[in-house]
Amino acid sequence: MKLVKWCLWLGVLLSTILLIACSKEEKPASAAAPGASEKPAAADPKTKFKGKTLNLLVWEGYADPQFTKGFEDEYGVTIKGTYFGSSDELVAKLKGSGSVYDVVSPSSDVATTLVQSSLVAPLDTAKITSYGDLAPALRDMKDAEKDGKSYGVPFTWGPDYLIYDADVIKEEPKSWNAFFDPKYKGKVSLWDDISNIYLMGQVLGFDKTDPAALYNMTDEQLAQVKKKLVELKPQVRKYWATAGELNDLFKNKEVALAVGWPLTVATLNKEGRNLKAVIPEEGATGWIDRLMISAGSQNKELAELYLDYATRPKTMAKVAEATNYNIANSKAGEHMSADLKKIYVTDAEVYFKRLNFWRHVKNRKGYNELWNEVKGAK
Repeated sequence: MKLVKWCLWLGVLLSTILLIACSKEEKPASAAAPGASEKPAAADPKTKFKGKTLNLLVWEGYADPQFTKGFEDEYGVTIKGTYFGSSDELVAKLKGSGSVYDVVSPSSDVATTLVQSSLVAPLDTAKITSYGDLAPALRDMKDAEKDGKSYGVPFTWGPDYLIYDADVIKEEPKSWNAFFDPKYKGKVSLWDDISNIYLMGQVLGFDKTDPAALYNMTDEQLAQVKKKLVELKPQVRKYWATAGELNDLFKNKEVALAVGWPLTVATLNKEGRNLKAVIPEEGATGWIDRLMISAGSQNKELAELYLDYATRPKTMAKVAEATNYNIANSKAGEHMSADLKKIYVTDAEVYFKRLNFWRHVKNRKGYNELWNEVKGAK
């Protein structure tokens, strides 16, 4: 009987333990509410932008497939380049239809204008992997900063050269005053841009003690510049609007002298011409071009990836080869031929110091009015 009772007691004990254990089992998770599913893994940037188009509003040559195709292939996208002919045209297009464009390439005379007008977006420079390799003299300029934020990365820089046809002019011109030589009447071409005001101010020596004076001239100085530019008019065959137009003027033997960029010399000499370019004794003005993201861009993340790509050493080597412009990343030399490296890396520092780079022009409206008066003068 004791054994029977013990067995019954043990059975009750086991049943109780089992009941308690069952009552402590976790309830199954309830179904997730609509919209409360787990966050999906971030899409691979190599595929998430496939099929998209990145619109560039840039200077001529800055959408060259020689260096943009690599980005298209890497992300499966299309790059569409629209070229502008002057800094003022860039500003006007951004004000009129900024949402159409993603990346722009302003020069150093309007970078501040774009930032102050909120036409471009601030950058997260941590996403630009080569940012620390960019030349400090370019990277640390304050004209593209606001409230401690950077709005652009330096891309290229170069001179406003005196370009001449060496088959016509046998001796290298030493001064910008060659433009006034009667034997070149009708054989000179200037860019249709207010930068001619900077140039003529330099010819007149206004920047001897203060380089910034060219971009902040007094009324008296502007009057002297206007007089000089009007005197030059009979020498001018045409005011060119695009680099392609200047190329045609040289190819057709319509001009022998011009203000121009390295791109013209590189392009035409590859075609068998004999153009040369010099910085005259008075000096030369120069430009620094940045890449910025339009404030109205619909593809800001893709645009950030493009800025990262464009400033890589290998990409910048291709930019130098395509445009003959100096580039902002000296590590690009590792991907250049010896000749190209000497021109665009080794000699760059000395060259940089010889130029008076464009700056913000507070009285830009007045400069534009003066330039229009020059073109309209009889």
